[in-house]
Amino acid sequence: MKSIEEISYWTWSDLLATLKHCQDLQSSGIVERCLDSLVGRLAIPSEASPCASTSSLDSPGFWLACNTRSTESLKHGFSQETWWFEDLSVLSPDMIEMLIKSMVSRKYNHVIIGRFLFHYQKSKFYTASPDEKHLVLETVIDMLYTFDTNSISCKSLFRIYRLVLNRSISKNGRNKLECMIGSQLDQATLDNMLIPSPYRASYLYDVNLVLRFLKAFLCREDQQISPMRIKKVGSLVDMYIAEVAPDPCLKSSKFLALVMALPDSARGSLNELYHAIDIYLEVHAGLSDEEKMKICCALNYEKLSIEAGIHLSQNAKFPSKNAVQALIFQQLKLKNLLQGTNNTKLYTNSPCNFIETKGKAKKDEACELTPYPERLDISVDNEKLRKHLQRDTM
Repeated sequence: MKSIEEISYWTWSDLLATLKHCQDLQSSGIVERCLDSLVGRLAIPSEASPCASTSSLDSPGFWLACNTRSTESLKHGFSQETWWFEDLSVLSPDMIEMLIKSMVSRKYNHVIIGRFLFHYQKSKFYTASPDEKHLVLETVIDMLYTFDTNSISCKSLFRIYRLVLNRSISKNGRNKLECMIGSQLDQATLDNMLIPSPYRASYLYDVNLVLRFLKAFLCREDQQISPMRIKKVGSLVDMYIAEVAPDPCLKSSKFLALVMALPDSARGSLNELYHAIDIYLEVHAGLSDEEKMKICCALNYEKLSIEAGIHLSQNAKFPSKNAVQALIFQQLKLKNLLQGTNNTKLYTNSPCNFIETKGKAKKDEACELTPYPERLDISVDNEKLRKHLQRDTM
């Protein structure tokens, strides 16, 4: 029997065997010393194997000193940083938590630890019972939440999220996972975002979840969101809105929340958003004028192309006041192009400046100055606009 006082001389196999034997004794001094010795060997940057020897991989001494499982892992292409993944995947979730905390305290690479946790989850799920899977997921999420978010794969986080959809993990664990995903939403894809709605919900995709992701992305206090990142999320959200717009069961309040979730700086152009709103209004033709007006308030005409602005001005699905405002703005835009000025701010700061609020209609100057359609004399400007567009397409 080996002495605990000589643990520094124990082989990798001895440490693993002891840990597996003592899995129910997490508070044991033996477990703590075994883990400390184990992590000490992992934390040596230059160490390429579980062996104490400094011999190279080609050395006969290396192959003789390593145990069979670690050797097989190396033979199957495990790198010098990940050779231990398979060996440690046999440990219980409680012991894995102790292991990860010890590694983090030693400043071990978060990227490598994160990769191990994802590997651990996959490995455990092959044979685990439902209760064991639940505990594995909770442990993996709790540990990942302590890492630098930039060290975690967004794709892997979404894979974990899909695993928890039909499992009753704690609300705290779910919130942590959503926060981690939201913090790097600019790395997500449209396929990642298209998560089915909860059981018995009438709408197709889980819009509430995406809104929570966006809140987590915008509200992180420990990092400044760069313009490039927020524009990437803006593009992603516009694709998502276009995907959910045809859903006949999507309520206008949820659609509006998606449309208004990001600041104006997230979009350089509103053409894609306009087309998505157009689709939504076509599918939801029964919306009230008030509901339509609230949705259309998201459109900043200054960020619509001339073609999109003309289309909106002739679009019967939009409230007539929005159509008139769009037409007026396009006229001003054309005049500014011809005159070399930029005097459209009156109409673009808030393209729809009146909404019923608490039963009272509110209008600002832009709305008050909007004339009725029958008072417009637009034939000359329309002809100029037509020629301008023809010249641009030649």
